[in-house]
Amino acid sequence: MAKHKISRKSTRIDMTAMCDVAFLLLSFFVMTATAKQPEPKPVDTPASTIIDKLPEEGVATITVGDKQVFFTIPRASRRGTLERISQEKGLTFTEKEYKAFEGMDGFGVPLNQLKSLLSKSSAVRNAPGVQIGIPYDTINDQLSDWVKLAREAHKAIYEDQLQTGKINTEEFGKKADLGIAIKGDAKEDFMTVKRIIDILQEQKKNRFFLITGLRNKDF
Repeated sequence: MAKHKISRKSTRIDMTAMCDVAFLLLSFFVMTATAKQPEPKPVDTPASTIIDKLPEEGVATITVGDKQVFFTIPRASRRGTLERISQEKGLTFTEKEYKAFEGMDGFGVPLNQLKSLLSKSSAVRNAPGVQIGIPYDTINDQLSDWVKLAREAHKAIYEDQLQTGKINTEEFGKKADLGIAIKGDAKEDFMTVKRIIDILQEQKKNRFFLITGLRNKDF
């Protein structure tokens, strides 16, 4: 008796659709991801189990490491802050320097070195040792000026929006005061951080954020 011949079917799977999906997902993540900005002073923040996130806008960051202090101003308030520094300290900045300051996420130099810093490229600015920190001691406290004028510049933005009807009084009350976050190295001397807190409290800024790293609750 003749044997029945079993037909063989192809086991080839068309992966075209899956490859398309994979590339679409990859493209989505690449286009929506936010690149980590270079920092003039990277620090190792203390560990914490708190998961609360900083607000995405309206927060300035004071970074503390090796007894050096650096300041990051929200982009929208940078030009206004530098304009106020220029008026208060009798300094003059060119349009090119204003543009450079607007594109600079964080800085840490005395005022007499700021123009020199603005003339450098981003890679050079963030090289180790280029920025020595903003003076913050009681004798030469430039950090207080930066914080005060950044808050004024931030508030002025929302005063304009209030006058033009873009926001109401309730929204103004919530957004007009610039938030401040302290990002300190885990091994930083306590007295340095205390000095930063004292500066904020002298300006009646008693509520601020402390930036920490996430750790497991079991450790």
